Amino acid sequence: LKELLKDTRKLGVDLFLLDDGWFANKYPRNNDHTGLGDWQENKTKLPNGIATLVKEADKNHVKFGIWVEPEMVSPKSELYEKHPDWVVKQPARPEHYFRNQLVLDLSNPAVQDFVYGVIDDLFTKNPGLAYVKWDCNAVIYNAHSSYLKEQGHFYIEYVRGLYTILKRIRDKYPTVPMMLCSGGGGRVDYAALQYFTEYWPSDNTDPLERIFMQWEYSYFYPAIASANHVTDWGKQPIKYRVDVAMMGKIGFDIVVSKLSSTELAFCQNAIREYNSFKDIIWQGDQYRLADPSNSPVASIAYINKAKTSGVIFNYLVGNRYGAGSEAPIRLKGLNSKSIYRVTELGLFPGTKSAIDSTRTYSGEFLMTVGFNPQVNNNRSSVVLKLDLVR
Repeated sequence: LKELLKDTRKLGVDLFLLDDGWFANKYPRNNDHTGLGDWQENKTKLPNGIATLVKEADKNHVKFGIWVEPEMVSPKSELYEKHPDWVVKQPARPEHYFRNQLVLDLSNPAVQDFVYGVIDDLFTKNPGLAYVKWDCNAVIYNAHSSYLKEQGHFYIEYVRGLYTILKRIRDKYPTVPMMLCSGGGGRVDYAALQYFTEYWPSDNTDPLERIFMQWEYSYFYPAIASANHVTDWGKQPIKYRVDVAMMGKIGFDIVVSKLSSTELAFCQNAIREYNSFKDIIWQGDQYRLADPSNSPVASIAYINKAKTSGVIFNYLVGNRYGAGSEAPIRLKGLNSKSIYRVTELGLFPGTKSAIDSTRTYSGEFLMTVGFNPQVNNNRSSVVLKLDLVR
């Protein structure tokens, strides 16, 4: 883990997230059959606790976050042994597992206190924690609460209990970033986003598929709420994967030490560039320029409120021979009388841009005639920066 923290710093990102597997002692979380509900550091894996990792992260000038799934319980856990009545299950039926786990009864105030305590205890012991990934990987089977008198109210009371917990957490920790994950995007809704800063759209991180997902998600949710990660899914080059992830909050789920020196240099520069324009994506206005559902190219722009700067993402999504941006793509959201310069960002080391950055264009020209990003099989993803000249 210490080496991974060093790699995090080398890559240039600002936070390291410790995922599943760090907890439980009597029934260690070595696979997905055990340990959920026993939220203490595993003494074999983390003999010095999470606090040591938080300090190590700080030493490497990165923040430290942690994964939890506090609504769930493993049948093989100390929590289940002590509180079988806290589990959602029909008393006269066999237990039915999803991902080898069961759901805790959040309609029960005692369970609400326990779940809140999981998060509160982590922050009390480790005030340097900077991020929480809240996961939820099981659906409810055999719905029944040993606490409720009116079983027909169960689903409503479960959600009310969840929101009660989240409100308590937010009241005490109002500024901590929290990601909501639920077997992918199973819980992406406006009510939940009152308490979370971002969501995980899908466990499918293939970059081509993600273009379509992120496009559709953005009809309802802003880019600042979408956690988009670079992974090893798909056959696309690292540049394509990184460029796609930039459409929201970028993250990296890759082994840095396995990157070539050229790939590492590209990623480091891409992160620097992303940090220079992420406010435009997060706070600017979004404009759809070319729809991937009816075009071989997807193109989407983010323009700041002052109309002085923008970022345009262009991706090849068609695989027909000669697919690409054959004609200029009309921009939107600019000041028609202003003059702009267009430059290409995210160039892979050793490549040259096909864009002439010495030319300038009026906003009227860019919106009526358009601009060709020169997307093709050799340039499958193109990120353009738009800046006001006068």
